[in-house]
Amino acid sequence: MTTEPPARAEQHCLVVYVPATAAEAVLKALGDAGAGRAGHYSHVAFVSRGTGRFTPLPGARPTIGEVGTPEEVDEVRIETLYPAAERERVLRAMAGAHPYEVPAFATFPVHDRGPSFDEQGRLRSRPDPA
Repeated sequence: MTTEPPARAEQHCLVVYVPATAAEAVLKALGDAGAGRAGHYSHVAFVSRGTGRFTPLPGARPTIGEVGTPEEVDEVRIETLYPAAERERVLRAMAGAHPYEVPAFATFPVHDRGPSFDEQGRLRSRPDPA
């Protein structure tokens, strides 16, 4: 008789762009809110550097730059997983730590790792080396 592994909570991915100077605060807020948990690890994320570009329009209150003037900012892209049920908590934590008036971010569901991995993300059994 085959038994199915226990169901895991549905996971989503958050991708957010933040000025490099505020990255540590956003990473901490996300981890403290429950994002980035993998087995016996917390605050797990992938961070990559890049350049953010934007032009504040009339009515904007930009943290960086001036209305009507194109701006380029040293930013980081943060990617982290979180339980779908914690979406609002994680997004509120991100927004609370983010310095921008309108943070640029996306969330999306991720596929389950399947039966080869346990509930903490470890491979259930190592294949024999070829």
